[in-house]
Amino acid sequence: MSQIKHHFFVCMNQRPPGHPRGSCGARGAAAIMDRIAGEIEKRGLWSDALVTATGCLGPCDKGTTVVVYPDGVWYGNLQPEDIEEIFDQHVGNGEPVARLRFM
Repeated sequence: MSQIKHHFFVCMNQRPPGHPRGSCGARGAAAIMDRIAGEIEKRGLWSDALVTATGCLGPCDKGTTVVVYPDGVWYGNLQPEDIEEIFDQHVGNGEPVARLRFM
């Protein structure tokens, strides 16, 4: 088995509507999770990349939040259309997408 090169952790936290901190779940986390899984499948990266749903990662104001390990890159305010760019640039070329990164 090959070593996992990229592990995507997607915050799926769901707070009640109107909660002052909001939540990634309410900001489309399920669609982000689906797009990441789809890119892994489309690119044949089953042995190189994983995606895992998590509870709250903390920065609710930055939702939808995704952390990529082992790089320790935090992405926030993601939209489904951002995922292909992350795979092209970060996974493909080793360069995190600066405009989406917040830590």
